Amino acid sequence: MIIGHKKQWQFLKKTAELGKIPHAFLFLGPSQLGKRTFALELIKLINCEKKDFSIRPCLDCQNCQSFKKGIHPDFFFIEPIEKDIQISQIRKLRSFLSLKSQIAQYKAVIIDRAHLLNKQSQNSVLKILEEPKGKTILILVTEHPEMLFPTIISRVEKIKFFPVPKPEIEKYLKSQKASKKDLEIISHLSWGKPGRAIDFLRDPSKKEFQEKTIKEISKLVKANLNFKFQYAKKMAGQPQNLKEILEIWLRYFRGVLLLKIKETTYHGDSNVKSLPSYSVSKLKEILKLIQSTSFLVSTTNVNPKLALEILMLEL
Repeated sequence: MIIGHKKQWQFLKKTAELGKIPHAFLFLGPSQLGKRTFALELIKLINCEKKDFSIRPCLDCQNCQSFKKGIHPDFFFIEPIEKDIQISQIRKLRSFLSLKSQIAQYKAVIIDRAHLLNKQSQNSVLKILEEPKGKTILILVTEHPEMLFPTIISRVEKIKFFPVPKPEIEKYLKSQKASKKDLEIISHLSWGKPGRAIDFLRDPSKKEFQEKTIKEISKLVKANLNFKFQYAKKMAGQPQNLKEILEIWLRYFRGVLLLKIKETTYHGDSNVKSLPSYSVSKLKEILKLIQSTSFLVSTTNVNPKLALEILMLEL
């Protein structure tokens, strides 16, 4: 199910109906916007067995069902192993593409978090893009397109995704029978990201984790350096949560910056009012460092504790 992104969907559906689907796409935009879900829905649309495009994807035919379950013989999905996409994975992809389609009209490939393709893998993907074989659709999904070779970006159709308007998130939550309280809280805390809304709905502990992290920030910025370094050590010991924590920090300090610039009420959290009085330039420095730290810990082998300690020095 696609939440939001109506313009992108209408454009691609019309393109598919006219039979002008490119052989390769780059879906780009922040994490948890639903890019991967959108990619899978597009693949279903193109390969749906119904002749009437207005009812595609039907979700009932063999192709739609097989793609949904991830068991379609003409579908290949790649995601990073640890922190990169390895050449061995691309070699398997090349082998897959060398075979004829078994059922579907188009063989389909999704490379999730494509920015984590290592250099060797990117070179191999580039060769695939330069020599497309038969009816194949290749979709690269990324939140960091700047990490891809310019030659790769020049050979794909770029589709940008943006945060989804709050009413669209609320509409989805209502369809899932969310309580009025959850609807208000989740639609606000999801920041226009359908993936976050779904996570919060399925696992309330994630919503509680975000609220707890926000409360910790106001305590941390007033603490001494020893306390901050201990907190950095604690964060570094939670690699599975680190990216999430830094994203919460980023959103939070953006709220503080907006409050400072616009001199309006920030609706993110009441703890903002208790923060030290940062200047606009200082807040911009903090935001830049949070972004840099998040990028490094999620895409490189940087020492997370050291990176976090440097961040703590700026608070």
